[in-house]
Amino acid sequence: MPDDTLTRSVVFAVVLVALMVGHAVGDHVAQTDHQAERKAERGPAGWRALAGHLLNYHLVVTAVLLLTAFALRLPLSPPGVAAGLTFSVLTHGWLDRRWPVRALLRSTRSPGFAEATTPVCGMYVADQALHHLALLVSALIIAGL
Repeated sequence: MPDDTLTRSVVFAVVLVALMVGHAVGDHVAQTDHQAERKAERGPAGWRALAGHLLNYHLVVTAVLLLTAFALRLPLSPPGVAAGLTFSVLTHGWLDRRWPVRALLRSTRSPGFAEATTPVCGMYVADQALHHLALLVSALIIAGL
């Protein structure tokens, strides 16, 4: 395998892990109750809640990504990072409006699942996100030694 392909593969794997950790913390710890409850609503209040969530979420994701890249000296390009985060903002915002996910579930013959209203236990999800963040730091320490 040529060095360039190996480098890209390693960068991909590390960036994917960093984005997943950033996602868990951004979605389950940084997001406010107000944002979670209102981001799918129609009208200005819903769009404001969504914009606040996307800002908080992507600040966390960007911080995790850049800290990881700095700690591991990853060869990231600014245009690549900007393009990837722009794609994330657009797709995350679209999915968080909730109707696209419901439409997909209905089209795959899962209308009951699309309408389920049982809440996810927030303490468990936040606990897991914080564990993932701690594991990321542990992995950075180990990889840096």
